[in-house]
Amino acid sequence: MILNFAIIGCGFIARKHALAIEKIDNANLIAVCDRIPKMMSFYSENYNVKTYTDSDEMLKNPLIDIVCICTPSGLHADIAEKVAAAKKHIVMEKPIAMTIEETDRIINASESNGVKLTIVHPNRFRTVVQETKKILDQKLLGKISHANCLVNWNRGQEYYDQASWRGTKAHDGGVLMNQAIHNLDLLLWFMGKPTEVFSLEATRLRDIEAEDVSAGIIRFENGSLANVQASTTVYPKNFEESITIFGEKGTIKIGGTNALHFEKLEVQNLDNPAIQNIVNRVEEDPWGTPGHQRIIEEIIFAIQNNAEPAVTGEDGKRALKLVLAFYESAASKTLVYI
Repeated sequence: MILNFAIIGCGFIARKHALAIEKIDNANLIAVCDRIPKMMSFYSENYNVKTYTDSDEMLKNPLIDIVCICTPSGLHADIAEKVAAAKKHIVMEKPIAMTIEETDRIINASESNGVKLTIVHPNRFRTVVQETKKILDQKLLGKISHANCLVNWNRGQEYYDQASWRGTKAHDGGVLMNQAIHNLDLLLWFMGKPTEVFSLEATRLRDIEAEDVSAGIIRFENGSLANVQASTTVYPKNFEESITIFGEKGTIKIGGTNALHFEKLEVQNLDNPAIQNIVNRVEEDPWGTPGHQRIIEEIIFAIQNNAEPAVTGEDGKRALKLVLAFYESAASKTLVYI
């Protein structure tokens, strides 16, 4: 059974969706929508799709099964409600929305209309992340002490100048909302429920409304702590993306410029051959199936088997809630309880 896709919002990230759909045998891109006609020329030329400047008109197309929402984040809720009301399933770019109220509107619209909703947190599908999750699920690290989460990247002023909504608090957010939210999603996936947050943030080098550097601390329900540092101010290019987890029986560091490799893997109850086998699996295929492709494959599976997608709306809400707690703490200069 082939499922037909449409894309709303034809900026940079939409091309990743189109490429992912193209690689999946039972997926077909048939329509795109953008208010600016020239933004759709790439898709009409390369994918032979029908183009729309009005999403309401596009959603009348009965052949569309799933819609990828790739608009500025501040527009997600209004569009998602329309898509759900049209009985189309939803692939939502991160973050799910900019507020919890908007997020609840999206989740409620999906549930009340009986459509599936998945959020694009693709880093979960990297090979090194999957292997780390297996180790944690087997409790091989024992009691977790703490973790470090670092995202020190470069996004120059030209990146933010591409569109007027970039770097705004209403439609984009800063480094936490736009870049590090993927890593916060992984931290939650690895460490569990957060209970307390303290954060400081600043806008140091980029001419934007939101933060370009952030530092914070999380306490989790199990008592473990985590340090989070994120920035888009690093010169001259991306420097590091890493998550390190310290346990009573092991230490794991996922690192590199894109968190693709084990920089440290020492586990008391895994001998050297077992550890080498894990490392070899990662090095043989560090990216795994591209994350956007896996997200789309997972929602297709969920639709066909009436199951939950691998990354749900509630997962998206948890990541957003943590970002907003960081923002609240930085604004109030106080500890925030979640």
